[in-house]
Amino acid sequence: MQRAPRTTLPRGSACQQRTWEKAYQHHRRRVQDAQPLVDARTPLSLSHLHLKLKKLKLEEERLAVIDRDNRLLLEKVACIMRTRGQTENRNNYILKRKGKKEGKEEAEVISRGISQSETYRKSPSLNKGARQSQTSGNMKGT
Repeated sequence: MQRAPRTTLPRGSACQQRTWEKAYQHHRRRVQDAQPLVDARTPLSLSHLHLKLKKLKLEEERLAVIDRDNRLLLEKVACIMRTRGQTENRNNYILKRKGKKEGKEEAEVISRGISQSETYRKSPSLNKGARQSQTSGNMKGT
């Protein structure tokens, strides 16, 4: 057996129905006019967090260096234009190149000289002997 559908409005009396309808309309109006209680806006941003002063200072210094370099280059270009591209200094040097054999011999002589001076510095006994022979040689000469 099927039941009859229930109505949402109470069936008591017309007066009750009107008060219920009035309360329901008041409720609907309040729902329509309701404002959000949760603040969903972004928080106020603090300027010292977004304005990077150190970064700005470094950028200004970098631009100052670039300006200085540009000015120096401009002066050099102006000087070149004034002198019509002539050089102010000349590097007059003669290329002195030796063959492979001569280069190797020279390198050996240099390395022998370095190794002898190192042994002279390292061993104090050789130093004393060399000093004594120098002083005795000086004495004999007089």
